[in-house]
Amino acid sequence: MTASKIYEPVTPNSDEIKIAQESSRTLSRFLKKNLKVQIAETKEIVELPVSAVRLLVDLLANMAKGNAVTLIPIHAELTTQQAADLIGISRPFLIKLLEDGEIDFHMVGTHRRIYFQDLRNYMDKNKKAREEALDDLAAQAQDLDMGY
Repeated sequence: MTASKIYEPVTPNSDEIKIAQESSRTLSRFLKKNLKVQIAETKEIVELPVSAVRLLVDLLANMAKGNAVTLIPIHAELTTQQAADLIGISRPFLIKLLEDGEIDFHMVGTHRRIYFQDLRNYMDKNKKAREEALDDLAAQAQDLDMGY
């Protein structure tokens, strides 16, 4: 999968939202087993592994809410702009994080590339640090009897 194909969100229209609502409800009943699906036009039967059914239900549930969705493989290589867009920061700030060693990256010629998994690792680490800081603040508020 090329970098240009990785980060192309699909935004559902109103008809697709309705179909996604119905489909996600129907498929959610089959989250615990492989699923055989018959293609109406060809009568062909396709078997989906349970993990793909879960992923499909999650994708449809998000589309049902009108959310744009995208699928990014764990080993996808992202450009710095794609990575910055994905986590909602500016490209210059992302470059600073890369140069400070906060996020792993590699060079392809003269261009920086970030594996999606490395970006996920940074996001998970960042989320954990935020949660710990909030827990500390809540504990301090309790210690100071601030009424929370």
